[in-house]
Formats: sequence, structure tokens, C-alpha cells
Amino acid sequence: MIYFRPLLQSGPARPADALSLAGGALWFSRVERLERGAPARVIGASEMPDDWRHALTVPRPPVAGVAMDAPRLMGILNVTPDSFSDGGQHFEAGVAIARAQAMARDGADILDVGGESTRPGAQPLPEEEEIARTAPVIAALHGTVAAPVSIDTRKTAVARAAVEAGARMLNDVSALTHDPALAGYCAEAGLPVCLMHMQGTPETMQDDPRYDDVLLDVFDGLAARIAAAEAAGIARARIVADPGIGFGKTVAHNLALIRGLALFHGLGVPVLLGASRKGFIGKLGGAPEAARRAPGSIAVALAGVAQGAQILRVHDVAETAQALRLWQAVHHGEDHDA
Repeated sequence: MIYFRPLLQSGPARPADALSLAGGALWFSRVERLERGAPARVIGASEMPDDWRHALTVPRPPVAGVAMDAPRLMGILNVTPDSFSDGGQHFEAGVAIARAQAMARDGADILDVGGESTRPGAQPLPEEEEIARTAPVIAALHGTVAAPVSIDTRKTAVARAAVEAGARMLNDVSALTHDPALAGYCAEAGLPVCLMHMQGTPETMQDDPRYDDVLLDVFDGLAARIAAAEAAGIARARIVADPGIGFGKTVAHNLALIRGLALFHGLGVPVLLGASRKGFIGKLGGAPEAARRAPGSIAVALAGVAQGAQILRVHDVAETAQALRLWQAVHHGEDHDA
């Protein structure tokens, strides 16, 4: 198989033959041609086959009512005692609700509520406990914040309870492989889904992750899961893809995926980047405490924006929103004079 990664640019110095990425502000006139066992080559975008041209350029439809024509922020709300970064901080329902409302005020376009930690080495949580943690918070948020709520779960029963409480999207780190019934439920409920790539399970994923070519292997893995979701009745227009930074990846794997992130637009769906406060940021940035990784997280988020990521899943919403506004002002001339 041959793959094509758009070499993205921004700003007014746009050639007449440049193509717009997914209906957004970024454009490209050249692509990197990738093939297993062969050196990469840069070619003109006009040399791409039609199916790749379509996948890279077709505008992405809204996700849970949120337009995908510019980078959007997904605020992380872990209602857990043991998540890697903020475990225990929002475990009490009242604190969690206040945190979600604050993130919405700070600029979160989507709120992602999770009750089960999927940090490296985490053990599965009984679904009854996961429901008890998440459903009351989602119900309290329903109608009180404009941002749609996503449920971060691998389990049908948890997703069903969340949707009944007001959730409008599913974020599944297992890409619908953990619970065989979940894909069918999402199709029946018309639920948008984010499919994330993970090698192994949270218990084992960081034991010794290996790839032949991490960028192409993850692309192929996500393409297979998108095809499986479509076969289950989930329209491609309701699918988001996440390469799964930190989930069965080394530091080198994570960096390769971020550098090559634009390739994933070839899947023809919005791309979500979830790197916030991950361990590799602590290692490279000299920040062993996860709560002190906001600067590195923002740097990676902006690198993702430059690669066309439509959704950034972040802990530090206000800080990332400010950085994003400045990035857009510099690169797109969106200065919004007061």
C-alpha cells in the first residue's frame, strides 16, 4: 500500500494549485509519498490518486454538533481516584461538576467524562461503579453547559447510562474491541464515536511496545477499526480517529506519530490528538509531576494544530485556548482587534 502525508502550510502565500485540508484553513501543494520498505519521496499533490485527494480535502461534518472547520478543545474530566494526572481531584460529584462548568467557560468545545482510569497498569473497573461515577455528573451537566458531553468508556452499559443522562458522544480507548456489543449500540443510538489506537490493554500496553513502522502500523490499525465500525452500522460521518499517544507506545513512537500526524487525515475523518500531560512530556520536559506538564502539553498541542488536528483533548483548557488563539493570530491573521 502507498500512503500520502500532506505537507501542510498556512498563511496567504498560497499557490494557485494548493488544496485545502478537510475544509479548514491549512493547505498543501506537496505530499510525502510513503511505502513500506522504500524511501519516502516528496511529490506534487496533483500526483496523488483520487481516493486520497478526496479523503484529505473533503470537509469534515460536525461532531456532536461541534463544527470541525477549526481546532476544537475537548476538556478532560476524570471522575476517578487513580487517573495518572488528576486522579482524586474531581472524584466528588460536586467538585467534578464545578470543574466541567469551569472548563466550558474557559473554552472547551466538548467535555469528556471518564470514570475508569486507563493509565498504564490500570485494572478494569466494574461497570456498576463506572456508571455510579459518571452518570450523575453527566446528568447534572445536561442543560447547564452548552458544550456537548462525551463519555469515555469501553463498556455498553456505561455508554447507555451516560446517553440516558445526556451524553452525546463516545470516546473508546479500545476502538470498540473491548465490548462486542458497543458498536451495535452506538449504531442504534446514532452516537458519534472516537476510535483510539492502543497496542494491548491498559494493564499490558507499556510492557514492550513494538512496531514495524509505527506511523503506518497505527494508520492501518485505525483504518481497520473504522471499517469495522462502518460494518456495524456507524456512518463514517460519525467517526473520529485518535492515534493513541502513550497507549502502547514508547517516547520515540509518540514523537513519530506527532511528527507524522497529518497522515491520519487520509482516513477521511476528524483527527483527535490526546497528548496532554502524558509521560513522554514529563521525560522530555523534565517534569516528573504530571500536574506541572502544561507548558509541554501546550507545545505538543500546537504541533498537532500545525498538522491539522481537529480536536485537542486537554486537561489545561484555559491555557491551551489562549495559546491556540495566539497561534491562529500569527499563522492565519486572526487578530480579532478589540
